[in-house]
Amino acid sequence: MTEIAKIKAREILDSRGNPTVEVDLYLKDGSFGRAAVPSGASTGSLEACELRDEDKNRYLGKGVLQAVANVNNELQEALQDFPAYQQKQLDQKLIDLDATANKSRIGANAILGVSLAYAKACSASKKQPLYEYLGGKQANKMPVPMMNIINGGAHADNPIDIQEFMIMPIAAHSISDAIRVGAEIFHHLKKLLKADGHNTAVGDEGGFAPNLASTDEALDYVLKAIDSAGYKAGSEVAIALDAASTEFYQAGKYNLAGEGKILTNDELITYYEDLVARYPIFSIEDAMAEDDYEGWQKITKRLGS
Repeated sequence: MTEIAKIKAREILDSRGNPTVEVDLYLKDGSFGRAAVPSGASTGSLEACELRDEDKNRYLGKGVLQAVANVNNELQEALQDFPAYQQKQLDQKLIDLDATANKSRIGANAILGVSLAYAKACSASKKQPLYEYLGGKQANKMPVPMMNIINGGAHADNPIDIQEFMIMPIAAHSISDAIRVGAEIFHHLKKLLKADGHNTAVGDEGGFAPNLASTDEALDYVLKAIDSAGYKAGSEVAIALDAASTEFYQAGKYNLAGEGKILTNDELITYYEDLVARYPIFSIEDAMAEDDYEGWQKITKRLGS
């Protein structure tokens, strides 16, 4: 069995141009893993804490030099000679070293970077693909990808309240086939938007960010793109939404500013029920605000979990 030889972190820029942590981890047998830590534009108050420098003179306060230093100093020292192939034990050690409920001392970005890089190095050492190292020999099914093709909410400068409109190629026979289906629909959507005079610039997560009037109009374009690409909505390609509803939850109500509606949780659930009845929507992520516990109970009873 081999062990951790060296851990090295650095500050890089993510796809939004914001700083993030990248970690290189070397095992003593020469195996190597590298991981860059992602972050979201909309995050919940109870999510693990990204450690940011808060130095307004660098990257508008979003620098991650302290998280990088935590990896290169404290975690490098604590994990030197840690044995390979013990992912659960490594992750628990990282949690114990941090010793906070939300990973705010060392930083979730530092912890996740080390955990991911360790997993990649261990899979390389075993000469296994990462999915097999993590899931075992029986890991032979890939999840259906959700591909974000229209952006709204915090991901775009447009009036659409829903943050993500996604497609799910549920009839694809392989992950590569699913990606191909998604790419084809994406390009057909671009043609449709352009033909109608809409901007085809992309939003924060790579989907188009046109100035559409409503959620319905966005969903209609998704349906047209699926059909234009030669697929059947519902049986071959499903729709998924990420409402990110905490972003428009104000004073106990949901302010759909783009549509000029202020709704109670009951009314918002009715709004979703109407969408689900008219469109092949298989999934709604973050349908209610994170602390609207009553709303979550209601929507689970009415639309399921």
